[in-house]
Amino acid sequence: MNGSDSLARGVPPGRPGTLHARTVCGDLTAPPRPGLTVRFGRGEKPGTDLGVGVDDRRVSRRHGELTFRAGGWWLRNTGQQLVRLPEGRMMHTSSEPIPLATGYTPLFVQGSGHREHLVELYVTDHDDRGPVSSRRAETVRPERWVLSDEERLLLVVLGQHYLEYEPDPRPLTYSRAAEQLGFLRPDGGWTARKIEYRVEAVRRRLHRTGFKYPLIHDNPDERPSDNTLLHNLLKGLVASTTLVPPDLDLMDDAQGWPAQPPYGPGR
Repeated sequence: MNGSDSLARGVPPGRPGTLHARTVCGDLTAPPRPGLTVRFGRGEKPGTDLGVGVDDRRVSRRHGELTFRAGGWWLRNTGQQLVRLPEGRMMHTSSEPIPLATGYTPLFVQGSGHREHLVELYVTDHDDRGPVSSRRAETVRPERWVLSDEERLLLVVLGQHYLEYEPDPRPLTYSRAAEQLGFLRPDGGWTARKIEYRVEAVRRRLHRTGFKYPLIHDNPDERPSDNTLLHNLLKGLVASTTLVPPDLDLMDDAQGWPAQPPYGPGR
């Protein structure tokens, strides 16, 4: 899976209530048929419809399932490890099934160590049909911004908590990001100061394009490392789907990376 394939960017038009699911192992589409159940986990077909964490023995062979009933899709955790939803919600094996909202929902299946495995879900909206006169019109897409490969990796590392849909996310500190980038790209010469100025360059470039959130200090004498401006940058890139959860795959080389320390200033 890569960012260009993310369900966060929408799905083709289809029957309301249709379920789309995607992991690094594949994808599927399921119609809203009462009683239909879609299972995901480490196991193979026919027991599991969609593979996730297939190389991680902490992930159960049947880790979760989605069943269409009462007019919607209901999610249940059937595995031994937690399933994390946006806003920090956790599902245990003993948790009651919860209804899946229409639109985009990322799930994170906890695996070995600090690994989490992404399952992207998208349910076609029952009600979002728009005015009659616009039914045949092309959908207006959110504006996305071009990033170099290096900039994307840097911003994914800094904004990993945003891409993990954590409640009240904050950027990684520049010093912590430099350590992690040094692990991922040992020849990159990453330092906190280098990150500071690469972020400033991105902020200034996107500021000139009419970015949704403020990216530049009103006072030019202020330092460019202000955490609020970095928060605005990351929030806007995720909201526009310029950065999407599958971009976390760029950090796969960092499996087993130590747990993050408490949040601190953005430098």
